[in-house]
Order: sequence, then C-alpha cells, then structure tokens
Amino acid sequence: MSNSDATTARSRGLSRTCSRSGCRKIAIKTLTYIYADSTAVLGPLATYAEPHAYDLCNSHSEKMTVPMGWTVLQHSPDTNNVGPSDDDLMAIADAIRNVGKSETTKEEKVAKQVPQQEVGRRGHLRVLPS
Repeated sequence: MSNSDATTARSRGLSRTCSRSGCRKIAIKTLTYIYADSTAVLGPLATYAEPHAYDLCNSHSEKMTVPMGWTVLQHSPDTNNVGPSDDDLMAIADAIRNVGKSETTKEEKVAKQVPQQEVGRRGHLRVLPS
C-alpha cells in the first residue's frame, strides 16, 4: 500500500480494513458491481460501508480479476487536488460573515423593541422575567 493512499484514507476518517478474508490491511478502494452491465467499478474508498460493496487494500485492488466479458472501470482521484480550493474556503468564509451580520441586526432590532430587565445571570445563560 502506498503511504499517500493510506494517509488520504486516514485523513478522511476512513480506516476500514480490507474485505478479503484473512486480510488485516487498511482498505483504500471500494469495489462495486453493476450486474446488468457486466461491469465492476473500482474507485476511492466509499464514505460509508455498504453491504454490497467490498473495501479492498492496495494489494488486493491491484490483483483483482473479473469474469470473462466483464468490464472494469477504475476511478483514480487527483491526489494533488485533495480538499477544498482557496475559492471554496473564501466562499464559505463570506457566507459565514453574511449570516453573522444578519443575525446581529435581528438581535439588535429585538433588543431595541423589547427592553427587558435581567433577573439573574449564570455564565452565558440569562433569566428574564415573563
């Protein structure tokens, strides 16, 4: 198993073992079948373990064979492009800022409309009279 594949699987929080009996290695790929099309699909490790999918380690995924007449589709993600891009992170930050601004203005409006006295305070909780 290559170190980068195992590191990628661990960084995603995915540390399942290979589905082959007797194998205790970390799975890095998931194998699924499309019986109607006689196709086997080998891709990156699925986010969730599925009952009809097989998680495979690197050595078993390389040695995998399919029945005669079947097609194998292999999907290999770009390892250089792992995680969100800078544009994605900036969009998330802008969205959070906008939500924070709109919530602050709503709270200020409510506070100005209904002046209430504080009866007691404990940490971040406040008791207000009914």
